[in-house]
Amino acid sequence: MSLYQFLIAVRSEGSQLIAADGETTSHLMGTFYRTIRLVENGIKPVYVFDGKPPQLKSHQLDKRAERREEAEKELLKATEAGDQVSIEKFNRRLVRVTKKHGEEARELLKLMGVPVVEAPCEAEAQCAALVKAGKVYGAATEDMDALSFGATVLLRHMTFSEARKMPVQEFHLDKVLDGLGLKQNEFIDLCILLGCDYCGSIRGIGPKRAVELIRQHRSLEQVLKNIDTSKYPPPEDWDFEGARRLFVEPEVADPSGIELKWTDPDEEGLVKYLCGDKQFNEDRVRAGAKKLLKARSGTTQGRLDGFFKVLSTTPNPKRKAEEEKKNANKKVKMGGRGRKPK
Repeated sequence: MSLYQFLIAVRSEGSQLIAADGETTSHLMGTFYRTIRLVENGIKPVYVFDGKPPQLKSHQLDKRAERREEAEKELLKATEAGDQVSIEKFNRRLVRVTKKHGEEARELLKLMGVPVVEAPCEAEAQCAALVKAGKVYGAATEDMDALSFGATVLLRHMTFSEARKMPVQEFHLDKVLDGLGLKQNEFIDLCILLGCDYCGSIRGIGPKRAVELIRQHRSLEQVLKNIDTSKYPPPEDWDFEGARRLFVEPEVADPSGIELKWTDPDEEGLVKYLCGDKQFNEDRVRAGAKKLLKARSGTTQGRLDGFFKVLSTTPNPKRKAEEEKKNANKKVKMGGRGRKPK
């Protein structure tokens, strides 16, 4: 998802980076500088790459292929008409992340000293498994499926461009479930009812109605028994049970066997990899490597909220009491040095 963003964003800005062989390197530029920004702000990122898609996702992939074909037709029309705005619009829709893009990004991250995890199937499922196992704090993705897979903490907008000035949204699964009044299995059924990548949804049932139905009947089986299927017909061969299994028991690598290790960047390796044929500026690459090394030395504050402004927070009574006690101790010490306490 991040590589796709980089390819789209740089293309839109009209300054796509090209290697000597004519291949784009926008994905490498984006990965390099975003990772530096994360690390400088005390965040230790782990990049998870998708594996093979599950069979149930084939219908979704078919839809994407259809949309690409339609975009190609529209691009041809726009080109013939000389419509530059539409040409740019449909060109963006045709951007693809190739196997080579992924391989190059993985090589770059390893040289930067950042751990990479290869998911056997869906990346969000693997992220959720790492979060649940306590290997990482949260899953940073725009895909809300991470919550359906059981990620206890989801961070959205973390991968957005700094120029967009979008605040990071932090979701805690326990609060989501508590707010909806649902258990995890019921939440999964709600997500399926609303529409997911693995099966269609029931036309005519929107978010409000879906929540009401799951709260009332507690499972999709009971929902189907209690709705007018002539008015709200489920999709043909609606395999919601298969979709549910994918969320409950996804194909993931066992987190206990995954060692996440951050190492010092290989400055010479980065220069060799990014400069030359890929035409990165050597001074900038070396400066980036030094920033990574400095951040690893502990000179930055290792707090997630250093990356973004906290817009709202729930007061922690225990922390507040500790701070008040700490402030009181400071006042006593000041008085002891002959100063008048405030």
